[in-house]
This record gives sequence, structure tokens and C-alpha cells, in this order.
Amino acid sequence: MKAANWTCFVVTLIAVLSISEACFAFDDGDFRYWSSADVSFDINKDWKCTFEEELRLGDDAGQLYYHHSDVGFVYKSLADWIDLGFNYREVFARGDSESEWSQENRPHLNITFKGQLFDLGVSNRSRFEYRDREDNKDLWRYRNKVTVKLPFEFTELKLQPYVADEVFFNLDGDGFKKNRLYSGLSFKLSEGIKCNVFYLWQSSESGDDWKDANVLGTQLKFNF
Repeated sequence: MKAANWTCFVVTLIAVLSISEACFAFDDGDFRYWSSADVSFDINKDWKCTFEEELRLGDDAGQLYYHHSDVGFVYKSLADWIDLGFNYREVFARGDSESEWSQENRPHLNITFKGQLFDLGVSNRSRFEYRDREDNKDLWRYRNKVTVKLPFEFTELKLQPYVADEVFFNLDGDGFKKNRLYSGLSFKLSEGIKCNVFYLWQSSESGDDWKDANVLGTQLKFNF
């Protein structure tokens, strides 16, 4: 499939999934769709600036329940194998279509180690975030995400498969709260534009139980 056709497919999919608006809380095993767009550009040889917008649809991908905007600065000259990021994220979220939207202010520090292992591209991102929440107590949370890119490329789009796992720990004593397991493909649409399509299985604590979610995600990355 040509790059232009992929772009039309992604735009059409977002439009179709945004049509309906259900009024039910999310069930265990709910299907969701996440869509994000990232823009990054070099300020100078040491610093890079990043912007990100993300929307999430739940209740079988028929209900908008989450949106965030994120801005950050990445220092990339410590070494070739490490990046240091300073970010601020504003989050709006709700439990279902009948709930009120709540706001969260979330500054976060990111330390990313990256390199090669047996021809595999490997990265490990540690994130420390402070969650200033409108309708709940504030807390610190630690997230660790390990990503492995396989050394294969397929078709003219140079599809590259990868897997990743991310764990979430609340640092207020609650401990392990969430896990995300990713499997996806990344490819270049054109010079400076990359796309990422992935499936994500999320398991998170909800009261005394754990709930699962199945997520289809698409991500566009613009690098200038």
C-alpha cells in the first residue's frame, strides 16, 4: 500500500470511530482506539523540542474519554546512548459519557537509555511524573517502558516490527497499578514523517479487581 493510501486510511479510521457517543461505563475487556500526533524539531545541537496531542476513544471505540497535550525539551548531548527529557502534560479525562471531565497537570522527567543488543534496537525509558489531580489526591508515579525493535524491514514502506512493555508504580505506597504490553509496526510515510500502528493490551487495578482493555493505536511523528 502506498504512503498516500496509508494516510487516507488513518484519517478515515479516525473519522469513523469518532461518530458515535455511547453512555455506558467501560466493561472489562473493552476495545479502545488511541490516536496521537507528535512534532519534534532541533533547537540546537544539544536540545530538541517536542509537542504531542493524543485522543482516546473507549466503550468499543465509540466514546471520547481522554485527551492530553504535552510539551517537552530533550537534552541529547550527555552521550549517544542516553536522552534526558523535561516535559509538562495537561490531561482531561472522564470515566464515561455521563461523567464530568476532570483536569490533571502532570510534569514529568524522562531518562531514556538506548542501544543495540544482538542486532536488536533496545531502549529503556524511566519516567517520574507528579500527578496534580483535580478530583483526587496528588501523587508521584514511576513508569518504566522497555522497547525492542526487531532487525527486519518489510515491503517498500520498510515496516519494522517491535514489542514493548510498560509498568506503572504509584510511589505513595500503593505500588504496582498498571501494565501495558505493546506489539506494533513502525514505518516511514515520507521524509520527516513516520507512522506507528500498534496493538496494546492494558491491565489496570480498579478497586479490588483488575480490568483489561484491548487498544488499537495509531501515531504520526513529524520531525523537522
